[in-house]
Amino acid sequence: MTNKGRLLGIDHGLKRIGLAVSDASGLIARELSIIQRTSNTADFEKINRAAKEQRVMGIVVGLPINSEAKPGDYTQGDTVKRWIERFAQTTPLPIVTWDEQLTSIDAHELAIQKKRKMREPYDDLAARLILQSYLDAVRDGLTSFIEE
Repeated sequence: MTNKGRLLGIDHGLKRIGLAVSDASGLIARELSIIQRTSNTADFEKINRAAKEQRVMGIVVGLPINSEAKPGDYTQGDTVKRWIERFAQTTPLPIVTWDEQLTSIDAHELAIQKKRKMREPYDDLAARLILQSYLDAVRDGLTSFIEE
């Protein structure tokens, strides 16, 4: 994969939204910022501003998959899907979802490695891990790069 363009990774949470961005070659993700949730309108504006500033060409949103959910159960994944539908109305960029299973645990371990304080949020690190997982899958041929 060469010069595919930069991507924005999103870890959607009820209190915060973590953002990460890839390099222009689409190989490496790094944490970008954490948005404290206020309203969808304000949150979408901040995400779109970050996407514009980082010159991204697509967005990867972590989707929690609950393999134990029964048909008809309402899950966090359903909440994220509804949020994505609303967000998609505010951006011309293509959006894909990516399984974020176990990302919080890995992000917590990464926060410890980076010597973050115990109570300091690490949603940006979770976004980085989601985005890096997606980039690795593209590199390994397990999925295709986001097309504009």
